[in-house]
Amino acid sequence: MTSYLRLLTLGLFSALTIAAASAPARPVLREYDILRAFPAGRLAALSSGDIPDERGLTGSNRQNGSWLEAGAQRGSCRGVIAAVVAGDLAAADNAWRGIDTTFAHQRADGGFESVVKPNGTSSIAYNANVETAYFFLQELGRAILVIRQSPHAAHFEERITALTPKLRRAADFIAGGYDTIIPKVGHSVNRVIIAAKAFGTCGLVLRDEKLVALSRRLISHSITLRDKDGVFIENGGRDSSYNVVSILFGSVLALHLPLPEFEAVLPAAVAWQLTRILPDGKVDVTNNTRTGVGKEANAWGKTKEVNYTEVIFALTYYGLIHQDQAALAAADRVFTYAHQNPKPRKS
Repeated sequence: MTSYLRLLTLGLFSALTIAAASAPARPVLREYDILRAFPAGRLAALSSGDIPDERGLTGSNRQNGSWLEAGAQRGSCRGVIAAVVAGDLAAADNAWRGIDTTFAHQRADGGFESVVKPNGTSSIAYNANVETAYFFLQELGRAILVIRQSPHAAHFEERITALTPKLRRAADFIAGGYDTIIPKVGHSVNRVIIAAKAFGTCGLVLRDEKLVALSRRLISHSITLRDKDGVFIENGGRDSSYNVVSILFGSVLALHLPLPEFEAVLPAAVAWQLTRILPDGKVDVTNNTRTGVGKEANAWGKTKEVNYTEVIFALTYYGLIHQDQAALAAADRVFTYAHQNPKPRKS
């Protein structure tokens, strides 16, 4: 590393440290309580598409009618969380079937089986298999942590204990592939943060400080992937759907793992995001680098659109965590717009 790069890195670290130290401290909050504070009916509405089918498939696996990859199964974990927060243990048990289905596809090395998707891509290659695994694990680890914060932990204790050796193998698999993550998804900061969430939440579940340390390393890197105004960079520019994904997943992780340096950079990213919410609640896609403008295709070869569910989640979380009325008002508008203009949810 050259002297210039060393000074640049040191300067960036110092600036982030000062920003984190000067940011106003927020109360210690639990995700379970934040979810309980959601506006009435919102969590249920946002999670309505997360119920597994009769085979335990969710997301694009369910849409495909058969198994594609592990990452698509993360919806089942969200379904468990929503049911636990609602106190509906029968619904939680039903959603848990998706978790069991996922581990039925676990390989001996801890990774998960993958097949070719309808658009011709797949997660068969090692770096892609690590990616689809952490997409699933980031919601599974979170689900277990929320369950343990809830009054219903005992209901799930036996199955979580039985699952732990499988989770251990899966966590070891993605840890073994840590060095593939930034080369593969560094252009897409939201995925860096999703990987951090997988390492952080699973590290907490497994009480593994090494996994937690990997999470913090990825979060530190994600902070460098912002433009001069603090907006998270996606494919070389700004995207009004994926910027909010970075806000959402980082905010959720920070509820379980203290990340003051990350929370210190959120106000700028949120401020820009609010300028993308139109008066009627529609998300402005003007000049987006990825979604809503025909630049990327989804697993079915169709144009990748704004994920309204994640926009609503992100603004609601941020508003409740930081008591930000502008974010909460924007979340209300987006929720109303999305309800009036329903679109299929991504996996």
